[in-house]
Amino acid sequence: MKAELTAVIETAPEGGYWAICPEISGANGQGETIDEAKGNLRQAIELILEDRRNDILRGLPEDAIQEKVLIG
Repeated sequence: MKAELTAVIETAPEGGYWAICPEISGANGQGETIDEAKGNLRQAIELILEDRRNDILRGLPEDAIQEKVLIG
């Protein structure tokens, strides 16, 4: 899945960088470099979305229709 989300990156007081994604509640990452913080944020987003998807699919009846929807 491809998506374009926002990474807000700030300098961490203890050193390195802190990143959040305002579109995905709870998604954050940190790292010694901006690239490392963004990479960790990307992983957090992927894990959160996968977990949310799995939670929703667990409750669906077996005969529910699942199809892909393209955005953008």
